[in-house]
Amino acid sequence: MQTTVYTTTQGFDVLGEEWNDLLERSSTNVPFLRWEWQKTWWAHLGEGDLLLIAIRASDGQLVGLAPLFRLDEITHFSLNTVGCVDVSDYLDIIVARGHEPVVFDNLLKTLSGPDVPHWDTWDLCNIPEASPTVGILSEMAQARGYVVSKSVQEVCPVVQLPTTWDEYLSALGKKDRHELRRKMRRAEEAKVGYSITRGEESLDEDMDAFIELLIKSRPDKAEFMDENMRAFFHAVGHAAQRAGWLQLAFAQVKGVKAAAYMNFDYGNRVMLYNSGFDMEQFGHLSLGNTLAGWTIQHAIEQGRSAFDFLRGDEEYKYRLGGVDTHIYRLSIQSA
Repeated sequence: MQTTVYTTTQGFDVLGEEWNDLLERSSTNVPFLRWEWQKTWWAHLGEGDLLLIAIRASDGQLVGLAPLFRLDEITHFSLNTVGCVDVSDYLDIIVARGHEPVVFDNLLKTLSGPDVPHWDTWDLCNIPEASPTVGILSEMAQARGYVVSKSVQEVCPVVQLPTTWDEYLSALGKKDRHELRRKMRRAEEAKVGYSITRGEESLDEDMDAFIELLIKSRPDKAEFMDENMRAFFHAVGHAAQRAGWLQLAFAQVKGVKAAAYMNFDYGNRVMLYNSGFDMEQFGHLSLGNTLAGWTIQHAIEQGRSAFDFLRGDEEYKYRLGGVDTHIYRLSIQSA
């Protein structure tokens, strides 16, 4: 095994051609770990000391990648995953399936060696429950004398999609099915139109419309969307559109964009990343629910296997059929 630690953004460029190929061979192939997302996140939101740790097999093939950064927390130094925590719903160490033990062994050796600056706590956030990291890395770290704690961080409700819209509706509870049908029928009577942004020509305009709807939704979202975050959303929107997995969906009333979802159509599932609604003008139409229903219907028609609501236990996700999956936080501390 050969391990290289990149401490500047040049590492993103060096690893660019191999990064996504490794991700597609891993157990946690999600958009938040793609090269485009990670590089964009670091450029707009990153701070501290960058540490991109690449691990190669004897034939030179990339089999492991730990995108990390070190923060000075005043009382201690922490290691964190690039993208952690608020805007990246799933994160992990990127490892080729079947190589987890040897990659984690080399990674732990590297993190205790001279090529990595001193750290006190390694905080891995947003690890999907199906990831081998949750079990294998924690056991190997404990065997090396680290103090390891593992906890459920949050839930991510997911709908496993059937092959038809009628089957989906039948699987909902009677009350939820009735309410969704009623709201979608009312939107149809109000001549609500639905659309998905195509191409990059209108993307900046549509991203601005989405962001304005997000700001109108709730005060905390308005506070969240500062100029730096706005620039990040634009940049990641363009990156996702070029890569082919952005789904920017709108509900329109008489030509006015009234509700929007920023989704990712990735890996045979649609992920609902963020949303915006003009509640003041169009709250009576329940367009959040109808747009969600429309995007679920669209996902079924496209043959997608799942609709992932991502982090959060908001009630509407369960009314639309979401079933909890979990993400974990792993904390590794020197004894």
